[in-house]
Amino acid sequence: MSDIQTKASELLRLHHTGETLVLPTVWDAWSARAAADAGFLGLSIGSHPLADSRGQQDGEGMTLDDALDGISRICASVDLPVTADVESGYGTPAAELVERVLEAGAVGINVEDTVHGEGGRVREVAEHADYIGALRQAADAAGVELVINARTDALVHGTERFADPLAEAITRMQACEQAGARSLYPVRLPDAAALRAMLDAVSTPLNVTAHPVDGSMSGSFEELKAAGVQRITFGPLLQMALGDPMAQLLRPWAP
Repeated sequence: MSDIQTKASELLRLHHTGETLVLPTVWDAWSARAAADAGFLGLSIGSHPLADSRGQQDGEGMTLDDALDGISRICASVDLPVTADVESGYGTPAAELVERVLEAGAVGINVEDTVHGEGGRVREVAEHADYIGALRQAADAAGVELVINARTDALVHGTERFADPLAEAITRMQACEQAGARSLYPVRLPDAAALRAMLDAVSTPLNVTAHPVDGSMSGSFEELKAAGVQRITFGPLLQMALGDPMAQLLRPWAP
């Protein structure tokens, strides 16, 4: 079994231990090594902090080549399974995207339904599920248990686009679950009740974004664990949380 196959299988296993898996969201080799040294068993790469670290914009301001450059450097810097945010896929066919992500060393991917490169349109339910399914098929053909974390922005877009954003998010997550996602990521669940409704509607592990100190809108770290959330990432919030302490550290040295 190759190193990629081993790491992919390990990342998938970590989603099913009965414990909440925390995958700190990193953006470069330094932050990845810091998280690894802290004792975490896997890492996530967020497109937002990665783009910020490169002086580029989130929302597909990076190209796939840009993103993979950062992803490959991070994956090479640690001996841990790493999952990477590839936004909506950067307009890349599923088989090619899987091949290139695996070549970069990542064994999981986030894929969202907002296509920023096409004016911010939102994929239809079946369109997004079909893309997730094609990614699953390509990974299976490669013999790798790629952990596809299917994301929906239905709650981000809210009532401007959907009559019932939570119901829409549930529908989308159920479709992605059926298509072969190994983790589900309904961004911006507004409260504990919405989290409970989502957990009751799906059986695939659920990803929640949290602040490393303040928790999430749907609960603190302890509350998320008690609710049965299987996976927590930080999105851009870890990187953002370091800004003020760094400024305070540096301020006495400023002219």
